[in-house]
Order: sequence, then structure tokens, then C-alpha cells
Amino acid sequence: MNALANAGGVEERGAIFTKREVVEFILDLCGYTSDRDLTLIGILEPSFGDGDFLMPTLDRLLTAWRRKPSSRSAFDQLKNCLRGVELHRETYFRTKASVVARLVGEGIAASTAEALVNEWLVFGDFLLADMPTGFDIVVGNPPYVRQELIPDVLMAEYRSRYTTIYDRADLYVPFIERSLMLLKQGGVLGFICADRWMKNRYGARLRGLVANDFHLRAYIDMTGTPAFNADVVAYPAITVIARERGATTRIAHRPEVLPAALASLSKSILAVKLPKGQTEVRELDWVTAGEEPWLFDGSAQMELLRRLESEYPMLEDAGCRVGIGVATGADKAFIGKFDELDVEPDRKLPLVMTRDIVSGRVDWRGYGVINPFVDGPGSGLVALEDYPRLKRYLEARKDEIASRHVAQKAPTYWYRTIDRITASLASRPKLLLPDIKGTAQVVYEEGKLYPHHNLYYITAEHWDLHALQGVLLSDVARAFVASYSTKMRGGFLRFQAQYLRRIRIPQWDAVPPHLRKGLAKAAATLDVTACNSAVRELYKITSAESKALMEKSA
Repeated sequence: MNALANAGGVEERGAIFTKREVVEFILDLCGYTSDRDLTLIGILEPSFGDGDFLMPTLDRLLTAWRRKPSSRSAFDQLKNCLRGVELHRETYFRTKASVVARLVGEGIAASTAEALVNEWLVFGDFLLADMPTGFDIVVGNPPYVRQELIPDVLMAEYRSRYTTIYDRADLYVPFIERSLMLLKQGGVLGFICADRWMKNRYGARLRGLVANDFHLRAYIDMTGTPAFNADVVAYPAITVIARERGATTRIAHRPEVLPAALASLSKSILAVKLPKGQTEVRELDWVTAGEEPWLFDGSAQMELLRRLESEYPMLEDAGCRVGIGVATGADKAFIGKFDELDVEPDRKLPLVMTRDIVSGRVDWRGYGVINPFVDGPGSGLVALEDYPRLKRYLEARKDEIASRHVAQKAPTYWYRTIDRITASLASRPKLLLPDIKGTAQVVYEEGKLYPHHNLYYITAEHWDLHALQGVLLSDVARAFVASYSTKMRGGFLRFQAQYLRRIRIPQWDAVPPHLRKGLAKAAATLDVTACNSAVRELYKITSAESKALMEKSA
């Protein structure tokens, strides 16, 4: 049985508990209401946990069942109505007992209750268990488990079964894939889970699956709302996806988590036509487009970005390169004061870190990083016998270095850093951007330092880096990142490579001389207002588009 079956803490199992009113809201959105004949509807909860979804679902089913007297036995009427799966052993048996007690409390004989629950509930791994197909509805809050917490053999089996597991996709991604594939034609999935797959690189294949074969009926942003029974670090959204063709998506943001408010919102989302005068729900027809990130903004700013995307190339297509600095996996061993790293001079590089650029300029604090790689493309690690000081330095710290996952996978190369170090990057002028910031921080580095892993860097073949710095400091660049980035707590954005690459810029030879000078001058003084002014002229931004930018940035 999967090792997660006996996992202890909720964090390890990826369990997050959903408030009852949010569950009721999702059931409403999926059409699972007790005024319907629910004995004719098959519903699945693929990770039922303590019953946050299972018990409200059961309550609705029993209410509907009581309204329809029948000569058939309770078992025959109800046996095909409900399915639930749970992997965690202790949780499974505890919730199973609660369901039996609920049925007995409804007047169903204990033997029949046991038989029904044995029919309904499955102890096992939803991603591996045999399951019937043709469900009308799938609801739930799938587990959020990072790949590194899953045994390699199990992860390999998941990958062989689920095409949406891509890059560093979390476990909820294949949960969504399998749940969708178990739906009948016209069936509906209603999940609340992390929203990162909708924009991040690892969600590309799942987005493609939904865009090609399903219909995103509704998206409700729940970030910052008390959707769960505990305060958790999550960026949740509710998605309602149907196995049907459809173009429009109804969207709501951060509703009040109260029964009356959610009931009113569900009526608006489900209405044949949006009620006149309501402002909670918008309807868009451009949300899903293949594997591209999903954009839920119908604002004038989004129209501007769409125009820029149609007229200008992406950053890297304009001759720029985006990368990330080195991750070592053991910074205490590989990083130290440059002058104190007792290795051969060509085996260390001066290192620039986030704390070196907090002022908006580089103020190097004197740190360096060990470089175990041979210079040149395609080259591997240096032979330690050729570098006695390096060998002595690394072997003195071997316990820490060799315990890393990257070293255990390839013990012969135990002293490599996680990321390859290409020494020539240190000598290239570059722009540096910290990963998480409220506004863009773009710092010019003249070509003396190697970037640390929490810094992204941009080099350019044609663009003048000072002028490019001016573009990247502007509200237009921030608008691109804000539209594609997942939001962090406190309104912070992630200035990651996958988002930076989506910024559109002209080819350098199309930039007029006066704007080249104006952008570089504004960047040199970190004058964001001047950067914005030059960028508006560069992109031929109209007054209406400029107003949209300012309103969105406020």
C-alpha cells in the first residue's frame, strides 16, 4: 500500500479542511441539490478525508431520497449514488464509522448501512485504484503534496499513467486529470484547490487537456478568504469544469464566505443570463487557450496587453536571455566570504545575493561560491586530484554535501552543485531581479558577479541593458508579470523566468535613438515615472490605455 496511507500529519498527507458553507456552495454550482432526484445521480469524492465534502453530500442525498418513496430497498436505491476514496488508513476508518452512524440515524438498518458504506467507500490510492467511469459529478479538495515527498517508484508509476504530470507538478494535478476522465459526457467537476496550475509551467498539460476536451464553466478566486477550517498557506480557487464544449467562463473574485452570500453568488453564476446590475460575476470568452496560462481579467489593461502581445515579440525572441542563479543545495558548504574560501583562485566566483541589491544598486557584501565545474559548454566536474586545496575544502564538508538528494542520486559526483555553474556568466553584464517583490526591482550588474539562486538574471545580445532596465522598471512590465504570475500573500508577485519571458518588447533596431537615451537615463536614476513616460511612447500607448494601467496599479 502507498506509503502515504500511514502518514502522520495533515501537512505530509496534503490534507486541508474545507468549511461547510464552501462545500455547500460547490455542491450548488455542480447542480447537486436535494430538490433533484439524487438517487439517479452518481457523485464521487476522490479524497474524502474527515468527510468535509462527503457528509454534506450524504445529507443532500438522504433528503432527496426521503422525498421519493419507493418499494425498492434502501440498498438498491442508494448503492450507485455515492463513491468516495481515502488513502490514509486511520482517517478512512474513522470517517467510515461516521457515515454508518449517519445512515443508522436516518432509520436505515445497521446491516444495510454497513453494506452501503462498503459499496460506497474505497480504501486506497485514487490515482491507482480501479474505479468505475461515468460519474455525473466529482467534488472535493484534492491533496496538495509536493513531488519530493512521494517515493520515486510511486512517482514513476504516476507518471506512466497520467500525462498531465509535468515538470514539478504537485499531486493535485493528476487528481484533477483522473477526476475529469471519470466524468460522463455532460458531467461536472467542482474542486477547490491551489490555483497555481492555472498559470504555472507545471500546469501546462492540464490546461491543455481542459481547453481541448472540457469547458471551464466557472472560476471563483478564493485567495484571502476564510475558505478552510484552519489558516493555511494556500492560494485557492474553485473551478467548475464540465465534460462538454463551451467557450465562456463566469468569474468571481473573493466572495464573502457566508451562506447567504454564497447562495446568492451561485444563483448568479448558474443563471441562463447574468442578472442585470450585478457586479459580482463577469463572463469572459478568452480564458482557456491550449496550454497557455489562464487569464481571468476582463479589464481594459488586459486588452492593452493583448494588443502588445499581437504587435511585439517576447523578451527572448528579441535577443534577450532569462535565467536563474545557482542553487547549491548546501549553501553553508559552498558559499562563504570570498577571501576566506580556501580553494584555488579559479575554483571560486564572487557571488551576488538578494541582500546585495536591496538599495536598487549592487552593494557587494564580499561573498563567493565554490565552482566545481570545468569551464566550457558540455564540460563536467573538475577532477579533485587536480585541485588539492579544493579537494581538502570539500572533503572537510563531505557529510553535509553528500547528504543532498542530488549527491545521493549520483554518488560519484557528490560535490556538484544542484545547478551547473558557467563561470563566464559572472563576467557578462546583466540585469538582476529578485524572485518575490511587490513591485519590480531591476538592478544592473556590470559583469563581475555570479547570481545566487533567488535572483533571476537577464542578458541581451542587442538591447542596451540600461535601456532594457528602464522598460522592466515600468508599469507595463509589471502588468505583464501581474497578469501571468500567481499571487503571493500581501499582494507580492513572483518575478520568475516563466513570467519574465512573457514581457513583450520591440526589436532593438526599432527603438528610436531618443527613446534609447531616455530609457537609459531614467533607469540610471531609478526614476520610475520617467521610465513609464518613455515606455508609453515606445509602445504607442493611448491615453485610455495609460489610464487603465494607472487604475490597475493603484
